[in-house]
Amino acid sequence: MPQLRLALAQLDVTVGDLDGNADKVVSWTRDAVERGAHVVAFPELVLTGYPVEDLALRGSFVDASQSKVETLAKRLADEGLGDAVVVVGYLDRAAGTAMGVDRLGRPKGSPTNSAAVIHQGRVVTSAVKHHLPNYGVFDEFRHFVPGNTLQVVRIHGIDVALVICEDLWQDGGPVAVTRAAGANLLLVVNSSPYEANKDDVRGELVTRRAREAGCALAYVNLVGGQDELVFDGDSLVADAEGTVIARAPQFEQGCMLVDLDLPAATAIPVAEHEGIEIVHTVLHEEPLPAYEPIPAAQAPRLADEAEMYGAIVTGLRDYVRKNGFKTVLLGLSGGIDSSLVAAIACDAIGPENVFGVSNPSIYSSDHSRDDAAELAARTGLNYRVIPIQPMVQPFLETLGLTGLAEENLQARVRAVIWMGLSNADGHLVLACGNKSELSVGYSTIYGDAVGGFAPLKDLPKTAVWRLAKWRNADAVARGQQPPIPENAIAKPPSAELRPGQVDTDSLPPYELLDDMLDDYVEQDRGSAELVAAGFDPELVSKVVQLVDKAEYKRRQYPPGPKLTHKAFGRDRRLPITNAWRENARKAADH
Repeated sequence: MPQLRLALAQLDVTVGDLDGNADKVVSWTRDAVERGAHVVAFPELVLTGYPVEDLALRGSFVDASQSKVETLAKRLADEGLGDAVVVVGYLDRAAGTAMGVDRLGRPKGSPTNSAAVIHQGRVVTSAVKHHLPNYGVFDEFRHFVPGNTLQVVRIHGIDVALVICEDLWQDGGPVAVTRAAGANLLLVVNSSPYEANKDDVRGELVTRRAREAGCALAYVNLVGGQDELVFDGDSLVADAEGTVIARAPQFEQGCMLVDLDLPAATAIPVAEHEGIEIVHTVLHEEPLPAYEPIPAAQAPRLADEAEMYGAIVTGLRDYVRKNGFKTVLLGLSGGIDSSLVAAIACDAIGPENVFGVSNPSIYSSDHSRDDAAELAARTGLNYRVIPIQPMVQPFLETLGLTGLAEENLQARVRAVIWMGLSNADGHLVLACGNKSELSVGYSTIYGDAVGGFAPLKDLPKTAVWRLAKWRNADAVARGQQPPIPENAIAKPPSAELRPGQVDTDSLPPYELLDDMLDDYVEQDRGSAELVAAGFDPELVSKVVQLVDKAEYKRRQYPPGPKLTHKAFGRDRRLPITNAWRENARKAADH
């Protein structure tokens, strides 16, 4: 059977950096060609970065993308890489449309999410994404117009069908006609965001689609962070029986090579099937001379905690780097949340670039101060103590604040300190709140909620403890000192804004709260369903009311990496002004 050495290049690129992204394409193409690759595939919209959001509606950006892919094709040939077939995702415009031409019901300028096939200095054909996702974090109906073709390219005697991301996830469309088109390999270019355990779903999907198409399937995915989204790579290849034969690491930029023995192309004169036009392009009729294949790589799968931790580290590292920051600053309270954020920050950008500030109040316990100092010593981050009472007292005396107002004042004075140091020294301030607290509004707006990025924003409190324990255990397994003091993990959580305060004064135990929030936030179940599931009606009413009233706080909270199915802001979007109220007591009565 004909042979083909395929390179899947899972890159970390930056939205809008067409020059930098093109440089990466050239560099990794050279790497792949030097290792003997015949086809080099890059992720969806690799040239522009993903997601481009409303940049797709800016005609100058579409023009720049179209121009860049043409110059990239010439550059690859000029640099001696023209013999390779290179597949590059880019932003194009539907044929017959022009910038500024509006049509009701379609995006201005008719942009398309496309993948160019480059060979010998030119774009020989392009695939256009057919299925445009419009759920969860995706809003592609707003930004693109769909294609209606399946591109099949004959490369060294092998017919390779090319589709883009969502086309694999949805039934019908170009993937459904791959078998009828006689393809020997289905190549899928993707920018598929990370979600906990999504790699398992992705693997099952690839194996199923390979069997349905009756041919081998290669899946290349983006890697890195872009605002709230994280891309985990995890590129993979399955044979025609659906057996995964190669898999790349998660959260690592790189290029995986796979040697494939595939059936030879046959003359199948199918031009249309089930409403999809099949476009054939011939580059090489003759197979390659036989060569010695290389072993396929099978990267080990990450455990759940390692996967989530890797996603947060990747999201934070890229947010810092791609937005021009070099250092981060956070308030170190000695509690579990700030301790985990500090460990993540040190792993993401190095402890020398992390600045922790302890702001003890008159209510701060000795163990909290000691735990913050010990974490700083263990990690090697920069550490500073600035007591807040000398700044809090004048406010109290001037305004006469007591109770909750006094508690919130302390948090806001701390925030003024952090933002002042940020302004003075250029640090990115990290908010340390977790998803459980954000759900019920257990944070002080303009206080502990300030900052430019929130690493734990989509991580429930119970998962915060799990990741902290995992990080320490991983350090021990590597022969290193655990970064997080054991007392920070074991002690009851507290904001320490009044004497003897603990979180359970205001909230149910986090194990119970997170269980309930999973039903209400992640699963969109109503109060009646929560009561039917066994939760106490009084508690359901309290928690639901807290969640609903905190929407305005969540709108003003910093971005953070998406980890779950329903990340606030990207997936779960509710009106702030909202008169609808769940009634758990009434539901219980019925």
